[in-house]
Amino acid sequence: MSKKNETTILILAFLITAAILGGGAWLLRDTISNLFSKEPNSFNRVSSSSGKRSSLGETILVQADTTPEKQAGVEAFAKGDFASAIAQFQSSRQIQPNDPETLIYLNNAQAATKNPIKIAVVVPIGGNLNVAKEILRGVAQGQNEIHQKGGINGRGLQIEIVNDDNNPETAKQVAQELVKDNSILAVIGHNSSNATIAAVPEYQKGGLVMISSTSTVTTIPERGNFIFRTVPTIRFEADTVSRYSINMAKKTNIAVCFDSTAANSQSLKDDFTSAIYADGGRILEISCDFAAPTFNANEAVSNAISKGADGLLLAASVERINLALEVAKANQQRLFLLGSSTLYAYQTLKDGQQAVNGMVLVAPWHSEAFKGNPFPVQAKQLWGGDVNWRSALSYDALQAIIAGFKSGDISRQGLQGVLSSQGFSAQGATGKIEFLPSGDRNGAAILIKIEARQPSTSGTGFDFVPLLSK
Repeated sequence: MSKKNETTILILAFLITAAILGGGAWLLRDTISNLFSKEPNSFNRVSSSSGKRSSLGETILVQADTTPEKQAGVEAFAKGDFASAIAQFQSSRQIQPNDPETLIYLNNAQAATKNPIKIAVVVPIGGNLNVAKEILRGVAQGQNEIHQKGGINGRGLQIEIVNDDNNPETAKQVAQELVKDNSILAVIGHNSSNATIAAVPEYQKGGLVMISSTSTVTTIPERGNFIFRTVPTIRFEADTVSRYSINMAKKTNIAVCFDSTAANSQSLKDDFTSAIYADGGRILEISCDFAAPTFNANEAVSNAISKGADGLLLAASVERINLALEVAKANQQRLFLLGSSTLYAYQTLKDGQQAVNGMVLVAPWHSEAFKGNPFPVQAKQLWGGDVNWRSALSYDALQAIIAGFKSGDISRQGLQGVLSSQGFSAQGATGKIEFLPSGDRNGAAILIKIEARQPSTSGTGFDFVPLLSK
């Protein structure tokens, strides 16, 4: 008998004994399954301490939104009992109508018997749950609408939810696994620019279309013709906020707080610096790096004021919004505040309160800025409240994919060809969706302002209000 066979027998003997003595039949079943599983594209994909990282409907990834009905739904889905899964997910939706994971699983179950087209959406469930849910709401709304219209050329659409925690190494591993799964024809994601940069080479090498709806960093290394995005780049954001600062707010001496570990934050600082000088202003260098061990909000503001600043740009990363709000509070309304699109989040209103009142932010979308577009009204009906730009731009990413597949060539290469074609366009939450030859969105950013309101739509006493409408 070979040493390999002897080792296997010893392991099995040990497990059987453990199962008998400890009543742990589950241990025996799960471990044997892991030892001998040969399925390369199983849903476990990249494991994590919290469990599975991907699911079509057989696992709850957003544990915070668990209900007994949702749990029963995923158990039925895992068994292939889609009728029961549909009924349970519908019941869970009655309890938690703003849960996007349940709506996606419901539509996945309904599409299971309709020769489904399958794509993935990668979100940071463990990195920033609110952001993950915002992205999922836009994708879920688009999926729900296309199913109500009869699907894509009569076929259903299934969306696999994948969690990368906004971690670059995990994002790379996730991308590698999605590329291997030939049933996945497109990917919406990733959220942070750091995660996107790590994943892009894998999608490009594997010939799998990736459309990011939230990664705004101007330059993406190793980018190729399979990489797109529906969010305007930071260059557009920088130009927009610079022109407003100089021409409208009449603030010409600007200091910047940023996160040196976040690609989008560093990119905004660089692009904004170039834009300010081009528009006739200047940047005042201060020590205000959210990632620095020595970061001190009070010192940063005092330093900016002592150097003659009349404005302060908060170029926060998603992970460090709280530190940007510390700066806003330390500012005490002394310097005119500008903000990146990252700060267009409920957290800014809830935790910032009066400290952020009057702050002007640059953003790709606001529900009141695109007059006549049905998306915000439909979103409010579906979720019971307003959604933000991450939902809108993720909805747009799915609309681009759906339009690409409707051309008739439902394949990875076919989708890339359609999206890259000169005449391609689709309609979304932000109007017409068109891509530049680079794969970037052909569009501009808008400006929004934080205002005190009673009552407020957000319920915080403050709301985001567009300065300009399109």
